[in-house]
Amino acid sequence: MRICGIKTTHDGGVALIDDGKLIFSYEMEKLDNRERYAKIDDLGIIFGLLAEHGYTPGDIDHFVFDGWYKTKKTLKWFGQEVEVTLAPYRRGLLSDDVFQEYSGTVVDLAYLSYTHYAGHVASGYATSPFARSGAGSYVLSWDAWMFPYLYFIDGETGRARNLGVLFHLIGDSYFSLCQGFKPFDGPMKFPEPLSLAGKIMAYIAHGTPQAEAIAHLDRLSTEAYQHARADHRPDEDHFSQRDMGVDILEYMKPRVRLDGVEDADMLASVHTFLQEKLLDGLREKLATEPAGTRNLTIVGGCGLNIKWNSAIRSSGLFDSVWIPPFPNDSGSAIGTACAAMLAHTEHRALDWDVYSGPALKEIRVLDGWTAEECSIEGLAKVLHEESRPVVFLNGRAELGPRALGNRSILAPAVDAAMKRVLNEAKRREDYRPVAPICLEHRAEEIFSPGTPDPYMLFDHEVRERWVSRVPAIRHLDGTARLQTVNVEQNPEIARLLEAYEQLSGIPLLCNTSANLNGSGFFPDVESAMRWDRVGRVWSDGVLYSKIT
Repeated sequence: MRICGIKTTHDGGVALIDDGKLIFSYEMEKLDNRERYAKIDDLGIIFGLLAEHGYTPGDIDHFVFDGWYKTKKTLKWFGQEVEVTLAPYRRGLLSDDVFQEYSGTVVDLAYLSYTHYAGHVASGYATSPFARSGAGSYVLSWDAWMFPYLYFIDGETGRARNLGVLFHLIGDSYFSLCQGFKPFDGPMKFPEPLSLAGKIMAYIAHGTPQAEAIAHLDRLSTEAYQHARADHRPDEDHFSQRDMGVDILEYMKPRVRLDGVEDADMLASVHTFLQEKLLDGLREKLATEPAGTRNLTIVGGCGLNIKWNSAIRSSGLFDSVWIPPFPNDSGSAIGTACAAMLAHTEHRALDWDVYSGPALKEIRVLDGWTAEECSIEGLAKVLHEESRPVVFLNGRAELGPRALGNRSILAPAVDAAMKRVLNEAKRREDYRPVAPICLEHRAEEIFSPGTPDPYMLFDHEVRERWVSRVPAIRHLDGTARLQTVNVEQNPEIARLLEAYEQLSGIPLLCNTSANLNGSGFFPDVESAMRWDRVGRVWSDGVLYSKIT
């Protein structure tokens, strides 16, 4: 069965599954240097992307749209205006089945649609090791306008059991409650807030959580919940909808400041308050669950918070924790297709690879640049001897928001100044950390815990004996957002790290995304040349250098 998943709203994307295998997943922002979080402008692009991979619309058994809080969407189809009716955001009027199926027709094209929650839940479970082994999993889904819901997916049937909401705060609470404090108190327009959570997670290293601030936030959230109950029915699951979450947040925002607490400490306190709510909510839900193996899948944009993820993993509540590399809406096209796969096929696990994004476009060398053959080993020598960043573009793009080696800027980590060099090149704030990409079998020696982390989704501390050797990748709080890699996952990057280690004794490099500021990953070498903030670009065995 061939299933085409479509996400039309922010983080727009198209994904194709053929007989349980992911053929491609293209996020709109990764095409032609489009702006971050780009929507689908014209549904005609779906046919074009299918054609690139040798498929026609008639080859597809099910087109599937991701649901949204605005269910009526007026879109374009090759320039013609059409209307699409999407599934609701979380649940139906009668059914609370997260995998409730909806259907419709746009012109003469029949399609299915699943709730936005369903896309997140399905993307996480179907890509998990639990699904591959036939095991069930709890799924925690917490996104922008979502309350944190816990589900259990049956490994045999693929059906979901709704365990309910952990607490009544939507995912946007993280950045929204922080917008009253410096340096995040300036005016913002959409989609700027979508990038704010990651900046806050980095900045809280400047502060210390304060017990009185956490207690204040706890009291305030309870007060806001009681206030909102006056306008919403508390006696059924319909109560926990996005408008309720927005009402709670709007009540809290003007009251969140606590006299005597510094801004940086308040930001750290918001982070810790929400982390404690997560852990307490999970404990309460699990206390009523039968004994057995406890697997957890985390999805939704909040699944990008590496500190929360690590706190959950180290809590002892679960035997194993899985997070896909696209827990936010970048995985929604895959997810809504997976929801249909679970419903209409025997497949429970998706056969997928993280490097299933767009391929690089044909190379054109710009004036003022040279091109010379350069092996992986030769590139390692350049990095070691010159200690300068190199844009590394290879194969198909990685899925999700984080550069995982195929659309990266790589640089030696031996000098603390490299973090400043990379942040200045990317025009980023100076407090932003730079991540390490490290050989998997060496990671435990350098990091704690240093366990395999191929998608940069957990927090790791830099071990003391390595602090002076790789200072560029160590954040202010002593941690690093580690990516581990082995030869099976990414042969070229693994070879590069091995060659670099032979020269330097260090099995890691700095790794940050290769993109224009405010855009998706570079689609081609020419874009990196035009960007012109790093003087070297490597791709497919060729090193391109700016003539100086």
